[in-house]
Amino acid sequence: MLLLSNEEIANMLTIDDCLDVLEQAYRYLGHGQAGNVPRADLLVEIEPGITYGLKTMSGAVPAFQVGAIRLNSDIVHWPTIAGNTRRVKIPAAPGARWVGLVLLFSTRTGEPLAIFPDGVVQRMRVGATAGLAAKHLARQDAKVVGLFGSGWQAGSHAMAMAAVRELELIKVYSPTEANRRRFAAEMTETLGIEVRAVDTPEEAAEADIIVCATNALDVVYRGAWLRPGVHVTCVRPHELEGDVYRRSDLVFINYREGKPKHYVIGDKREEEIPEIREGWNSPTLGGIDLENKPELAALVAGKVAGRRDDRQVTCFCNNIGLGFQFAAVGARVLEL
Repeated sequence: MLLLSNEEIANMLTIDDCLDVLEQAYRYLGHGQAGNVPRADLLVEIEPGITYGLKTMSGAVPAFQVGAIRLNSDIVHWPTIAGNTRRVKIPAAPGARWVGLVLLFSTRTGEPLAIFPDGVVQRMRVGATAGLAAKHLARQDAKVVGLFGSGWQAGSHAMAMAAVRELELIKVYSPTEANRRRFAAEMTETLGIEVRAVDTPEEAAEADIIVCATNALDVVYRGAWLRPGVHVTCVRPHELEGDVYRRSDLVFINYREGKPKHYVIGDKREEEIPEIREGWNSPTLGGIDLENKPELAALVAGKVAGRRDDRQVTCFCNNIGLGFQFAAVGARVLEL
């Protein structure tokens, strides 16, 4: 059995690897040849405003002969930063570390194949999933990305969009000027294309592809900013105002079982936890039922049509993480 570190994985796993293996895996999923056990979160408030969460999800891709369990043991709080409520994980483990693990198993023998931290793999598979949706939905001539967010996930999304389209410019906006300028400088060097920090969300919204990759529990992109032909993607449903979904010609989601099952210990009611109240049950969605939208797997498998013309507005909501993604990317890590 392999024991791998984030550093080892970062040195070998590329965004192109993730795009390639996830496209294969989503095709299998669309044809009923891969599967998931939905995410479940066990939550308990350990002190006012701070919650412990044990999160699990699992899945398998038999064609890759791999099954996976991904689990997180998190300490979470929800501070207000730059006017937005955010979900922030506290690195409370020894050495100021976060705790997330992926366990890979053989579907042929049942034996454990590998254990590794989820950090790099989860970052790359989220960005690659959005990139896969953009590959199938964004205009072929898309050149400019408007990126909302300048953190860990925003970086993998920038890489993914640059991998699926010949970009000329990425405009990045986040509320803290120093963060967006740092991000722009780092990603310009990484991608070899111009990544420009902009001072308003409206500037970032003037783009061919819109990417929202933040930890905000508030709306970051509004329906009034939609332009004909744009493709919009997000990592949290509530990042997009309800009008974005209403006004889009095509809306796809990652998975129909789009909300975790929450198990709350103690006297705290589920609706009192910010992540649930303002995130999963956000009133900004205006009663929109995303779970009735077609799934990305159906699009990749060719069962549902994508964009039909260059004026259509398309949207992909990466509404929940899936265990089978870790099986697929984990299989590529083993191969590498």
